Amino acid sequence: MHRLAIVQGEHAVVAEPGVVITTLLGSCVAVCLHDAVARVGGMNHFLLGEPGAEQLLRDDEMSRYGVHAMELLINAMMARGAVRQRLRARIFGGANIVAGLGGIGSDNAAFARRFMAVEGIATGACDLGGTTARRVEFRPWEGQVRSIRADDAPPPAPVPHLPRAGDIDLF
Repeated sequence: MHRLAIVQGEHAVVAEPGVVITTLLGSCVAVCLHDAVARVGGMNHFLLGEPGAEQLLRDDEMSRYGVHAMELLINAMMARGAVRQRLRARIFGGANIVAGLGGIGSDNAAFARRFMAVEGIATGACDLGGTTARRVEFRPWEGQVRSIRADDAPPPAPVPHLPRAGDIDLF
């Protein structure tokens, strides 16, 4: 299985078996789109839903916003054989992890749901909100996706004690 990791502002589209697209999310949102007939799927990862009305952006900043990231993902999928009317969405992320940042995660989740409704894209089960990060793994060929919350993940293995040499810890 080939793993393809994406980060904030990126998207990936795959139309072959044996690939998993992954990302890590906090308040950001990832949308997984799938066309079961064409066997093509894709995922994006965006920071915010839409820029402010008066906000001036450089071209390289646009993909951080859902409104642009969604169009990039949809167009890339159609270029690989997907048909817009057959697209099905699953949405992940939108956690409110840092209390001082307000409801950024909730706003991102609401944007994603609103975008799907306005564009007429059916949405299946989603994992949105909460206060913990999550990892998303999407198999585009099969259309299978899973979300693993940080609080559901097993704890990291203990680090063995390493010998000391003078005042310096060896690691």
